[in-house]
Amino acid sequence: MFSALSQRRRFSDLSEQDVLALAISSEEDDARIYRSFAQRLRADYSATAAVFDAMAEEEDTHRQRLIDLHRARFGDVIPLIRREHVAGYYARRPVWLQQTLSLDAIRSEAAGMEAQAEAFYLRAAQATQDAATRKLLGDLAAAEGGHQRKAEGLQAALPEEATAEEDRAAHRQFVLTWVQPGLAGLMDGSVSTLAPIFATAFATQDTWTTFLVGTAASVGAGISMGFTEAAHDDGVLSGRGSPWKRGLASGVMTTLGGMGHALPYLIPEFWTATTIAMVIVFVELWAIAWIQNRYMETPFLRAALQVVLGGALVFAAGALIGGG
Repeated sequence: MFSALSQRRRFSDLSEQDVLALAISSEEDDARIYRSFAQRLRADYSATAAVFDAMAEEEDTHRQRLIDLHRARFGDVIPLIRREHVAGYYARRPVWLQQTLSLDAIRSEAAGMEAQAEAFYLRAAQATQDAATRKLLGDLAAAEGGHQRKAEGLQAALPEEATAEEDRAAHRQFVLTWVQPGLAGLMDGSVSTLAPIFATAFATQDTWTTFLVGTAASVGAGISMGFTEAAHDDGVLSGRGSPWKRGLASGVMTTLGGMGHALPYLIPEFWTATTIAMVIVFVELWAIAWIQNRYMETPFLRAALQVVLGGALVFAAGALIGGG
């Protein structure tokens, strides 16, 4: 993983030719995604499918304008550079995950895609000194902003989604900046600390020692997760917001996830402390499954199976190692 990250280039290190090549490949990918949305929705939601068909055609037009500009400035050979080659660049859902999205989720996904594309073009326009390139990138940013409003208009057309555009944008940004990294931290803190805490508990049956080990594991994991989240994406291109906010959310929730089942070991009586800790673990794992279902649109049964089963296996490993 670290070798893959080290091979990704920062946006600030890209040449103007690289930026154009990245924009061309991104437009091509987005057109394909919109066509897959349209194909999926055509049978039941023909009007919405027609909008996505039109958006795909516009992405094709954008791509052709970018190719024409690249040919005029740099020639016919376009460098092969894609989103995954650039550190911090926004990512798209894999095609096989898009097939499981609901109509509402597809509309929301499209709005998020266009917001990210608009931010990219604005950033790219600032990085070029060529007047024609700057103008085209600015025009494309405006076009992507129009796409975003069109996609959000589709979402607002739903009777149950009559909330204001600003509220939807604020909610989406809240999920990206706070909920996603916080959930990742809570999962890591709640699950990864189970083994060391309960291994120590059953090995020593000393509540104070267990509390110290649990605190050290929780705080250490929180610091690690916080710095990792803040360092791997500056949020400029991905649109996920301030790296420090995301790092804070991830770090704090990681620490809390571990401390939840470490704090009961302040109780001197071993089995009382252990019973309470096990109850807290159960509540934590089901809370994570609920958050995944509520904010990340993961089916509840699937989230419960992944989180609760995974947590149970880690707990069993810690108990067996400590008891042995």
